[in-house]
Amino acid sequence: MFDAIANNDERGQVGIGTLIIFIAMVLVAAVAAGVLINTSGMLEATASDTGEDARGQVSNQIDVVTAVGNVTGSDTVDYLNFTVMKSAGSDTIDLEEATVEFTSSDASETLVFGDGGYAGDGTSFIVAGADDPTTGLASGANGVVLQNSSDRAVIGVNLGVIGDSLEEGEEATVKLVDQSGATTIYGVNVPDTLTGKSYAAV
Repeated sequence: MFDAIANNDERGQVGIGTLIIFIAMVLVAAVAAGVLINTSGMLEATASDTGEDARGQVSNQIDVVTAVGNVTGSDTVDYLNFTVMKSAGSDTIDLEEATVEFTSSDASETLVFGDGGYAGDGTSFIVAGADDPTTGLASGANGVVLQNSSDRAVIGVNLGVIGDSLEEGEEATVKLVDQSGATTIYGVNVPDTLTGKSYAAV
């Protein structure tokens, strides 16, 4: 049934060299597999972090409920108060980590949170509670962190310190950027007539 091998030259031979090469190939394959697994894990973690950042920038928003400007005796607006809330679906927003970018035809300034009130150097904004959005703003008031959709806070910007009080009919742009990088742009439009007003919606 089976043919016997009569010639020893027809037999398979496995020497020590072949065995060493085989073991080396197995080790190389194991190392390569480990590198691939490690790399795929790093890529997965990076993709997850990127996805979270992208989701935060899309879902996290600071909504402006009302905007009011303080009118001086010279019929100009010297500071702005923005009553803000977090949008539906947003994570907790820490206003201490936010920035406010003010741009008008005469000035452009990026403001960070400061606890020095309105007497700063024009590079900071303040945050106060929303009990009275037009008066009594003071540093250290509540409302720095927006945790619930019912939370309100007032962001105060001193235009006089920035050096660009807004005149009647003038426009400006305020960009609110939270800690995740999500951006809300609000257009400020000063009424054409400020005479006789103490505060004006902008």
